[in-house]
Amino acid sequence: MGKRIRLLILLGSVTAPGRLQRALADAVARSGAENWIEAELIDLADYRLDFVGRPGEAEDDREQLVEAVAEADAVVFATPVYRGSMSGALKNLFDLLPVEALESKPAGIVAMGASAHHFLGAERHLRDVLSFFGALQAPVAVYLTSADFDEGVPTERAEAALDELFAGVGSIAMALPTAWQLGPQPLAARKVPVVPTS
Repeated sequence: MGKRIRLLILLGSVTAPGRLQRALADAVARSGAENWIEAELIDLADYRLDFVGRPGEAEDDREQLVEAVAEADAVVFATPVYRGSMSGALKNLFDLLPVEALESKPAGIVAMGASAHHFLGAERHLRDVLSFFGALQAPVAVYLTSADFDEGVPTERAEAALDELFAGVGSIAMALPTAWQLGPQPLAARKVPVVPTS
């Protein structure tokens, strides 16, 4: 068997499973038909993640989550739209991630809002954060609304969009050499020499 891509789908949810979780779980199940993609869905609602600021003191799931992101070949970040942006739970995870966990790693974006009104809000903020890490972003994100579901079940259009995103992000990861570096290190990863004070 050839190279297999470990694709992590990370849902920045804080509530009981809903339509977005259903759509992502279904897409993960469909991706199993591809013998080169090994997809896993992590829903932050199922994990305890304290606020950043107390490393070594928190008794939460941060180490497991950071390890899952770091070990993935590619990551799709999904979030419901909150106040025109990503969820606080997802932003908190980003605050805990070391830059190396996402540096030069293919990444995709999925957002869901009640209507198309905020279709670029979460995507724009996620692209800014992913640029901070130096992630290699898929050029087009998936945005879902209530119209993409029929009695809680994703429509064919929604399914196709998610399938295309998963395959696209996986294909980027498949095409990259093992020790691939996307240009210079992001500013956040550069070691700044300490200047002694007198």
